[in-house]
Amino acid sequence: MIRRGVILAGGKGTRLGELTKVTNKHLLPVGPYPMVYHPLYKLTGAGMTDVLLVSGTEHMGDFVELFGSGKDYGCRLTYRVQDEAGGIAQALGLAELFCTNSRAVVILGDNIFEDPLHAMMADADKHPDWAWVALKEVHDPGRYGVAELDGQRIIGIEEKPKNPKSNWAVAGIYVYPPDVFQVIKNLKPSGRGELEITDVNNYYLQQGRLGSTKMTGYWTDAGTPESLLHAHQLVNEKLPNYK
Repeated sequence: MIRRGVILAGGKGTRLGELTKVTNKHLLPVGPYPMVYHPLYKLTGAGMTDVLLVSGTEHMGDFVELFGSGKDYGCRLTYRVQDEAGGIAQALGLAELFCTNSRAVVILGDNIFEDPLHAMMADADKHPDWAWVALKEVHDPGRYGVAELDGQRIIGIEEKPKNPKSNWAVAGIYVYPPDVFQVIKNLKPSGRGELEITDVNNYYLQQGRLGSTKMTGYWTDAGTPESLLHAHQLVNEKLPNYK
């Protein structure tokens, strides 16, 4: 099945304060590149030549000016505007026409990680109609969606739990089959009024169609001043593997 890449680069970046007053957080530097380069290089390094970038209205022009058609980056780039903050799942829903009859390989734009995508793609290819998530062991799982495991199998996912059942965070790297867009259409907004990606993953879990790959290299989000600095340090010490 064809794979298509999706980078979700929306959000206001309010946790970064003055740093995002006049720019999108995904345009801030992480190591030698703007943050958004990292997910793009991961997708193209894994062989994807068609990539969709989703962002908000304020800074979409900056992404277009930065990347253009994508030809200088070895891909064809498509852009979709998320008019208002409605959650990660809502942003992914904008990729429906782009991903017709294709698997969507989705990376949250503020995820910085060392491993290339090949191991996860190989695992996911064994089950073409499953959803697949990356897991990373972290010291502060309560900040993330947390996977409860029975051996290698995910048996539950909780969003930002007060008492995490494991240290395995669901990283912002996902592979979805084409029916994900129907799943998103049937979601109900969460208490914060957004369509949650954890609800999408739990749907596949209940269907017995959710698999995972554990990451071995470093991983961090870069959505707070502390994690942005950490990401910058990690990348400067060792560039991620893109291929």
